Amino acid sequence: MKYNLNLKKELQPNQKIGTAAILRQLLKLVGEERQSLFIAMFFIFINAALNLVGPYLMGYAVDHFVVTKQYDGVVRYAIILFGVYSLAMVSGYSQTQLMGRVGQRMLYNLRNSVFTKLQELPIDFFNQNKAGDLISRVNNDTDKINQFFSQSLVQFISSIFTMIGAGIFLLSINLKLGIAALLPALLLWFFTKSISPWVKNRNSVNMKSTGSLSAEIQESLHNFKVIVAFNRRDYFRKRFEEVNAENYKSAVGAGIANNIFTPVYGFFSAIGQLVVLTFGIYLISTGEFSIGLLISFLAYIFQFYNPLRQIAALWANFQVALAGWDRISQILEMESNLKITAKKAKEKSQFLLSFRNVTFAYNTGNDILKEVSFDLERGKTYAFVGPTGGGKTTTASLMARLYDPTEGQIVFNGQDIRSITPETRSSAIGFILQEPFLFSGTIRENILYGNLRYKDCSDEELLVVLQKAGLAGLLERFEGGLATVINSSGDGISLGQKQLIAFIRVVLRRPVLLILDEATANIDTVTEQLLEEVLDKLPECTTRIIIAHRLNTIENADEIFFVNAGSVTRAGSLQDAVKLLLHGKRES
Repeated sequence: MKYNLNLKKELQPNQKIGTAAILRQLLKLVGEERQSLFIAMFFIFINAALNLVGPYLMGYAVDHFVVTKQYDGVVRYAIILFGVYSLAMVSGYSQTQLMGRVGQRMLYNLRNSVFTKLQELPIDFFNQNKAGDLISRVNNDTDKINQFFSQSLVQFISSIFTMIGAGIFLLSINLKLGIAALLPALLLWFFTKSISPWVKNRNSVNMKSTGSLSAEIQESLHNFKVIVAFNRRDYFRKRFEEVNAENYKSAVGAGIANNIFTPVYGFFSAIGQLVVLTFGIYLISTGEFSIGLLISFLAYIFQFYNPLRQIAALWANFQVALAGWDRISQILEMESNLKITAKKAKEKSQFLLSFRNVTFAYNTGNDILKEVSFDLERGKTYAFVGPTGGGKTTTASLMARLYDPTEGQIVFNGQDIRSITPETRSSAIGFILQEPFLFSGTIRENILYGNLRYKDCSDEELLVVLQKAGLAGLLERFEGGLATVINSSGDGISLGQKQLIAFIRVVLRRPVLLILDEATANIDTVTEQLLEEVLDKLPECTTRIIIAHRLNTIENADEIFFVNAGSVTRAGSLQDAVKLLLHGKRES
C-alpha cells in the first residue's frame, strides 16, 4: 500500500467530492459545538434583520416626516433607528464571540484528529512523506479552516441573509426596478461558478509549496551540524532559495486568484447602483416612485451588492479552506495496512519466532527478502550478520512488526504476529535501534516511556528495581541520575549515552524477544561488558537477536545467520560467518 500524499492516484476517495459534501464533512468537525453554532446563527439572523429594517424606516421617515416638515416624527424615528442599530451591534458582537469559540474548539478537535490518525499510520507512511510537510498540514492547513469557521463563516452567512433580505425588499418595493437591479447579480453567479475551481487549485498548489518549504527548513535545521562540518552552507542556501522562489511564485498565483473576485464584484455593484439611480429617477419623473423609496432602494442596493463584495473576498477564503481540507482529509481517510487479524488456535511449538516463506519489498518489484524461512528457539542468542544493505535491519523490523511481509507468514509465540495487539506485542518485544530516539525531559521519563508497570513508582522504588535488574551501574554514568535533563536535540549527551538510556528503557520491560540493532556500536568495551552482564540477568526464556558488524559482539551467539541478497541462511561457525562477510556472498 502506498502512502505518498503527493501521488494523486492514492487520493481517489476525495477526488470528486462536491462543495456541499465537503461542507457536510467540515460541519461534522464542529461536534458538540452545534448548539453554540445554532445560537450564533440565530444572532446572525437577528443582526441581518435589524440592519435590513433600517433603510425602510429611513425611507418612510423621509416621505412622511421630512417632506411634510414634521420634525417630531423625524426625532422619533431617529431614536427608533438608534435603538435598532444598537441591537444590531450587540447581536453582531455576540455572533462573533460565539463563532470565535466554535472555531477554536473545532481547530483543537481537528488537530487532535489529524495527530491521532498520524499515530495510527505505519512506518511506511513516514518513510514516504516529509516531516515538514506533515507539520504544515497539522499547523498551517488546519488554521486556514479555523480562520474560515471563526471569522469568514460569520460574515459569509450574515452576508447571505442580508443579501436575500435586501433582494426581497427590492422586489417588494418595486418589481420592475428590483428585477433590473438584480440582473447584474445573475452574471456574477455564472462568473463565480466558472472561476472557483481555478481559485481552489491555485490555493492548493500554494499550500503544497508551503509544505515543501517547511520540509526544506526542517531538514536543513535537523542536519545543520553536517552542513557546518562540510562547510556547505552555500548548497543548502541554494536549495532553500529554490524552494522559497517556488513558494513565492505559487503565493503570487494564489494571491491573484484570491483577489480576482473583489474588483469584479465591485464593478457589477456599481452597475447595479447606476441602473437603480437612472431607472429610479425616471420612475420619480413619471410619478410611480417617491424620493423616500428611492433612498430606501439605494440603501437596499448597497446592502445587496456590498455583501456580494464581501462574499467575493470570503469566497476566496472558502476556497483556501477547501484546499486545506483536501490536504487534511488525505491523511484522515488513510488506513493502516497493519491490520489486526482474527486470532486462531495457538500453535504448540518449541520456537518463539518463525519466518515462513517470507518475502518483503519496500517498493513493488524490488524484493529485500525472498521466501525466507527460519526458526528461533526460546532463550537462545542469535546473531544476524551481513553486508550493509543486505536486509538485516529489515529482518529485525519484520520481527517487531514495523512492517508486514509482502508474502508469507511470521509466527510469534505460536500465533500469527498479525493477530497480536500492539500493546501485547510491544510489551513482549524489545527493540533497541542503532540511533535511539529520546524525548525532551528527564532520564526517568525516558526509561519509563510506555512502561505502565513502574509509572507510579517513586525515584527510590525505581532505583531498587534498576538495581535488581543490574541496570543501576548504567545509570551511574549520568551525574544527575534519574533527574538528568535531556533536551530536544539530545546535544547534552553522547550517542553512546543515548544508547544506554534506550537499553535501560527496553530491558526494564523484560521482553521475551530482545532485538539489538547495532545497539553497542557507539559504546566502549568496558560499558559493553557491563551490558553483557545485564543481559545475562534477563529471564532464561528471553530470546536475543543481535545485529552487529563487530565480531566480538557475536562470538558468544548460539547461532549465526547470514543475511544478503534476499536470503537468510545459517552461517555455521564464527569463522564461516567471517568468510561470508569478507566475500559478501553466501558460501556453500
